[in-house]
Amino acid sequence: MQKLNIDWKRTIKNCILVLLGTAILAFGTAIFIVPFDLITGGVSGLAIIFEQLLPWDIHIDVYIGILTWSLFFLGLIFLGKRFATKTLISSLFYPVFFSLFYKLVDPNVLNGLFVLQNSAYKEIAVLLAAVFGGVLVGLGCALSFLGGGSTGGVDILAFMICKWFKRLRSTHVIFAIDAIVIILGIFIINDVVLSMLGIVSAFICSLMIDKVFLGSSSAYVAQIITDNSESVSQRVIKEMDRTATIVDVVGAYSKSSKKMVIVSCNIREYAMLMNIVNKEDKKAFITIFKAHETHGEGWTKNAI
Repeated sequence: MQKLNIDWKRTIKNCILVLLGTAILAFGTAIFIVPFDLITGGVSGLAIIFEQLLPWDIHIDVYIGILTWSLFFLGLIFLGKRFATKTLISSLFYPVFFSLFYKLVDPNVLNGLFVLQNSAYKEIAVLLAAVFGGVLVGLGCALSFLGGGSTGGVDILAFMICKWFKRLRSTHVIFAIDAIVIILGIFIINDVVLSMLGIVSAFICSLMIDKVFLGSSSAYVAQIITDNSESVSQRVIKEMDRTATIVDVVGAYSKSSKKMVIVSCNIREYAMLMNIVNKEDKKAFITIFKAHETHGEGWTKNAI
């Protein structure tokens, strides 16, 4: 029963994170990105392009709704129910949130508070829109990822392509699709400055995702393959007040057996760890990477 309660709490927490992330994503796009025709890739970029190209008198929120739900159903058909479940909340609520927030970009709503083009500082309004739009879109995406969800959109196209072409990596395909959308936008919007600001906004968005999603931990993990595992680990314990894990490893080429010492440390302890390894084994092979999360004694408490 206790495990069931924990699972329900975790599920509710994740749903709230995805819903909150979707709302922030929609707000940033509706208030800052779309009103200035900033093409940053993704569904909003495609919607801006379609609105500019097609002769129909259709509001951009309708294009975003059609694109989002069409891509969701494509994902359901070609990628399966399990993948579609991850994108369900964002795909369902993003067009609704966007439509609601986009109504704020009207001079008759709240005395035009969110109509940045009419600001007394309109000369720098587009620059601020690129910055704040990138921050909010990145924050919204990161919160959705932390909740175990996906924002869907053109990512679904990328995963479909990767399903058919196994050698391609999804991150490369997503980047390629966004790049194509941005390049198309340069010619369709016919404004190089706006296009460059769109690229800046997309870059800020990616930095924000890294900061919130990947940068939530200050820990680094070092994997040290050495012949002196005992002396290295003992010095780590005594001098750094950290523990270590020793694992048996075998070289794929040499077939020789060695020990690998795994140590978690923060950035302030990096130099101390390197000094210990260099003194104990100058031929040690070291790999260091940033940890996404670190829980346990000496770090943070486990959370539901």
